[in-house]
Amino acid sequence: MKRTILFFVTLALSVMGISAQDAAAVLNAARNQANADTVSSRSRMVITARNGSTTERLIDQYSKDGPNGSRMVIVFQRPANVAGTRFLTMDNASGGEDRWIFLPNLGKIRRIAASESGGSFMGTDFSYDDMSMMNRDIALDTHSILREEELNGVTCYVIQSIPRGSGFVYSKTITWIGKNNNLIYKGEMYDQRGTLLKVMEMSGYRDIQGRQTPMQTKLSTVAAGTFTTIFMDIIKFDDPIPEGVFTTSYLETGRVR
Repeated sequence: MKRTILFFVTLALSVMGISAQDAAAVLNAARNQANADTVSSRSRMVITARNGSTTERLIDQYSKDGPNGSRMVIVFQRPANVAGTRFLTMDNASGGEDRWIFLPNLGKIRRIAASESGGSFMGTDFSYDDMSMMNRDIALDTHSILREEELNGVTCYVIQSIPRGSGFVYSKTITWIGKNNNLIYKGEMYDQRGTLLKVMEMSGYRDIQGRQTPMQTKLSTVAAGTFTTIFMDIIKFDDPIPEGVFTTSYLETGRVR
């Protein structure tokens, strides 16, 4: 299972002696270093506006492997104006994703169209695509190691990933991965014009059930001057999660049938 909060030959490659296959292997190892059949968590999502004002939301998240790949449910617990909002994403047999959201004020489930993938998820800096980026198939992109670089005292591989086809919201992503520990520390996402759109930073790694887990993830939208920070309060690996959680029935009722 590929779980974490969100990411992602030149002359430099020939000088370093590193192939595109090596780049993909490094990225794959980083995404899978906290491998688990299920992940359950509770976290605080703090949205910071350009003027510095903040809004905090409490969310529960459940992830589990399925017959076609990964499945994830997010449940908003607080504040009252978003409580009861539930979001489901599931890999499908064609290699894509199906997404639904239940909004209590509407009282019904709405399917998220592919054209909405780049839209804001519940007013945060995360898009719908960002919420499941770590589940993106490695084979969908062409990867290369641009260089090695120090980041906050850690030697990192800097890996560029470019989509092989159309339809992905980003033209490329660049990821900083610890050379000696396979931990993801930073990601940059570029729009279709090649302009830096977002920056993700992962920090506060702790050993949770033998897995190095980032306790803080910050996603900044560069032009807007806004950012959303996720503070992990509780996380559990391999706890049983009923199959009924990953259904549209659960989205609508909040109960497992």
